[in-house]
Amino acid sequence: MTTDLAEVFARLPEILRERRPYPLLADLRDSSPYPASDGVVVVAKHEHCSAILRDPRISSDRSRARIFRQDIRPASRKLVDLDPPDHTRLRSLVSKAFTGRALVPAVPRISATVHDLLNAVPADGPFDVIRDFASPLALSTVCAQLGIPAEDHELVGGWSKTLSRGLYPLPMGSVDQEATENAARAGGRLLVYFKKLLAEPRSAPRGPVLDTLLYAGDEENRLSESEVLGICVLLVNAGYETTVDLVGNGVRALLEHPDQLRRLAEDPELAPAVVDEVLRYDSPAQITTRVAVSDLTVGGLRIAAGDLLVLLLGAANRDPAVFTRPDEFDPGRTEPVRHLAFASGPHFCLGGGLARAEGAAAFAAFAGRVIEPKLLADRLVYKATPSLRGPEVLEVAFDGMRAAAPVPSRVTAGHGAGREGSRP
Repeated sequence: MTTDLAEVFARLPEILRERRPYPLLADLRDSSPYPASDGVVVVAKHEHCSAILRDPRISSDRSRARIFRQDIRPASRKLVDLDPPDHTRLRSLVSKAFTGRALVPAVPRISATVHDLLNAVPADGPFDVIRDFASPLALSTVCAQLGIPAEDHELVGGWSKTLSRGLYPLPMGSVDQEATENAARAGGRLLVYFKKLLAEPRSAPRGPVLDTLLYAGDEENRLSESEVLGICVLLVNAGYETTVDLVGNGVRALLEHPDQLRRLAEDPELAPAVVDEVLRYDSPAQITTRVAVSDLTVGGLRIAAGDLLVLLLGAANRDPAVFTRPDEFDPGRTEPVRHLAFASGPHFCLGGGLARAEGAAAFAAFAGRVIEPKLLADRLVYKATPSLRGPEVLEVAFDGMRAAAPVPSRVTAGHGAGREGSRP
């Protein structure tokens, strides 16, 4: 291999902004697992990533990695960074808000929002799929779940974007100091905002997810105020940014594969399968990390306790050892869906069901209503979110908009959060 793996790894945030990053990610996968530097191991094969995400000898708490000096260890009580028993307790309380049954009332609202947004697209086009469709859909959905007033949506969304631009799960990389500082301030502002929101006297429900968080458990086992606030910040950030990326990546994939776009337009019930293929083919969440808490071996490589494991989920989702024709976009795959876009194991994404419902509604409506859409490739720009991947600008030319047609309930229903690695 002629690829300089160290150079590719160091450029990961930049690579994920490229239009075609996967050949370079394949180089990293084919050589993995391998030590990128002292105390940092790259893992990108599906088999190894899946096993690590489920292994009890692995921690989600990055502060346990020996590469961090004691004085700069990232302190966090976020749900995604916790291990048992703290994670088990919080997860059991928070998950009540994301069961299939709990999400059922959100489906009609998602469908209505999708069609309202398409109705508002100027007839003379072009329109920016991110600005005019994906972003307002994802933002309004997560804000409705948390009871955030409509007049505050853009404010909260702006903080979330700033927070994502400074989040990088590695101690090295290309996130500059200004982005990191801006992200810290945005996170603090979100915490203050939710604290004020909780303090407001209300007669109406605050939002189904927030209500569940406030009243989950009993007197002896309830979420503290600080836990509720931290989970709210996590949910608005993860539920907004990654869903925008899902819709943006999916629309791009459909436009570049017009045969699949036509199939979906003719049969909107294919939308859930399209969602899962988009998650596999061009994953919004590309990188996550774990820490070995004891010595172990992965793929023949010795991993020492304290090593930081960098999991390249997007590369694993194109592993030819698991997926036939992995670089082809094919929602009609007959093999079991085993992508890791929502991670796996104890930290399997709580909001996966809601994201699937949004993606299915968005893809079905886009395919069925937008007449002769064409990607304006010269205007495609990817955003600077270091461990996520999705367009910041995705402009589409089109010939008109069809009237909305009823969407079968099977398109958006049945996306419960408890289902891992299976197609609805």
